[in-house]
Amino acid sequence: MKTIMRLRMAVIAILVGSAGLWLNAQTTPLNTRMAPGQPGTGPRSLQYSQVQQRLARGWNTWDTHSVTTQVLLPEGLAIQVGMKHNSTEWGDAYLGDALIGRLEKGAEVVTPGPHSWDGSYTDLSIAWREHKWRIQSAHEGNDLVMLVSPLPSDTKSALPQTVVFTVNYLWNRPGTVMRREGVIDAGSHSESVKDASRVSLFCTCESTTTHSGNINAPVGGLHFAADLVGPVGLSTGRQRSLGEIRTAIEKQKTAYEQSVQAAGKNAPIVDAIETTLGWDTIYDPEKERVISPVSRVWSVSWGGYVLFDWDTFFAATLAGIGDKDLAYANALEILREETAQGFVPNYARSGNWKSSDRSEPPVGAITVLGLYEKFHDQWFLEDAFPPLLRWNRWWAEHRDIQGYLAWGSDGQNQPANLDDDSRGTRQGAILESGLDNSPMYDDSTYNQQSHVLEYADVGLMSMYIADCDALAKIADELGKAAEAKELKDRAARYRAKLATLWDEQSGIFLNKDLHTGQSNKRLSPTNFYPMLAHAATPEQAKTMVEKHLMNPEEFWGQWVIPAIERNDPAFKDQNYWRGRIWGPMNFLVYLGLANYKDPDARSAFAQKSYDLFLKEWKENGHVHENYNATLGTGDDVSSSDRFYHWGALLGYVEYLEKSAATEATE
Repeated sequence: MKTIMRLRMAVIAILVGSAGLWLNAQTTPLNTRMAPGQPGTGPRSLQYSQVQQRLARGWNTWDTHSVTTQVLLPEGLAIQVGMKHNSTEWGDAYLGDALIGRLEKGAEVVTPGPHSWDGSYTDLSIAWREHKWRIQSAHEGNDLVMLVSPLPSDTKSALPQTVVFTVNYLWNRPGTVMRREGVIDAGSHSESVKDASRVSLFCTCESTTTHSGNINAPVGGLHFAADLVGPVGLSTGRQRSLGEIRTAIEKQKTAYEQSVQAAGKNAPIVDAIETTLGWDTIYDPEKERVISPVSRVWSVSWGGYVLFDWDTFFAATLAGIGDKDLAYANALEILREETAQGFVPNYARSGNWKSSDRSEPPVGAITVLGLYEKFHDQWFLEDAFPPLLRWNRWWAEHRDIQGYLAWGSDGQNQPANLDDDSRGTRQGAILESGLDNSPMYDDSTYNQQSHVLEYADVGLMSMYIADCDALAKIADELGKAAEAKELKDRAARYRAKLATLWDEQSGIFLNKDLHTGQSNKRLSPTNFYPMLAHAATPEQAKTMVEKHLMNPEEFWGQWVIPAIERNDPAFKDQNYWRGRIWGPMNFLVYLGLANYKDPDARSAFAQKSYDLFLKEWKENGHVHENYNATLGTGDDVSSSDRFYHWGALLGYVEYLEKSAATEATE
């Protein structure tokens, strides 16, 4: 589910067992915020435990609630940077937490700068009220330094703003914070820290007007405060001057830039992806793990974190360009959210709530195989294979209709998410596609008995065949001959069924309405997915590319490729999946193009995708959830998150293209 809007529909209850028990399960409020009976994540393998231990160490922007908070792990010691707007009469305000892309009236505007994988260098600027300021941070050994600098503003406040560094422990971690002259001392007593960890914090507040702890601001805990009439620095470990702090920051900034430039032609893409994942990666205290949810705005509104199925697999793929541990963590954590029914849920959120009724597109095996082919760690395959196999079997057992695969929603599954009215409905089945309001499904019929749309879906079948193929390769690598044969046989069966959806006259694979028996001629990028599954013949692929993909009346143009063809009546809506451009669609179409010998089309497609990504990235530092297919912007609507990591897939396809070109010349 990718949109906060919910389509309230009349739900026809599917009676499972006692009707009274079913009604009770759906209407009785719970006396706990935690999901009852929902399986939690099981034990980690030794190798994966070590991955999480390596990730969850040191200073970084771990707190989901604010990009201006630095947290030391595993202790949980936090430095929260807040800003107080001061006035002489009326209108004081305090900004404690800051997020990228908040759209509420009067909200702060955060422009993200570089963020290294490990948090060794971060840079961002904020505009709020009449003020603008910049926050930089860097590691110096095990210490953290921070620099807050005022920036020129178009409007001027009568009084300077006040920066506040609040020091405390997050997530109920035990620790003591004490104040002495010019120093705040923190001591951790967590069982996860072998020896008592003590950190001393120092501020350069003396170089400005200093507030000696008595400031009227809603801060909880000991703090430093200073009027921001010039740069203010903070450091841990020892007292540092502003000059020393600047030197440490410049050193890490240079190291970051050199690391990025080492990517050669791919440097701009690597910078964008590393920065995007850097700001979107958080620490989840509920399950004690490092993860990369789609954005902090989404996670905060879902109670602390939300992991969507295919979004998180794509985050793993993106992280694979520079942080193997983070890539593994994202792939394995979404697999570890497996439901009691044996599938990876549409969403998993704080409180262990999951979409028990529906999954989302099956891109897990191609993600895992891709990471294995890059890093070659067999333990990773061993951890991932069991849940991937259960999920693969689930699709064939629960989403098969007349030998085809279709999206569905099993509303009877427990535990039910009581706030999710879409479960067990047509809308719930459409949400399983990940394409929440796609016009492809406008006339589809939901079967209340089978819990699926009576709709043979080209995209689903193609992704599933690709999943079978990738999982069979994984099984072969693990020496699981029986499972490999099972998967290859299943792929062959659905590949043969997918072949029946080829429409010679249209020159493309068409979805089929199984309720009416008619083909659906509305075209989406998912109609190209048979190339992803290598299910299209070379001749069919050539026809699809020339007749449809490169056709400016359908999918080609300055910005590519829209979620519905340009000559479809729904294209003008430019509303979510009704005509906008989405990184995951471009990525999957690109992977399909890479399976066939059409380098010109593939190269042009990758370049256009990258051009779209760079436009917003250069202008606003935004990585959008989706983009307007006419204007090439994401800022035209409120339903496109400003820092949603899968938008970087538009740049990643060019990364793959340039990498392939480099390999070809070596």
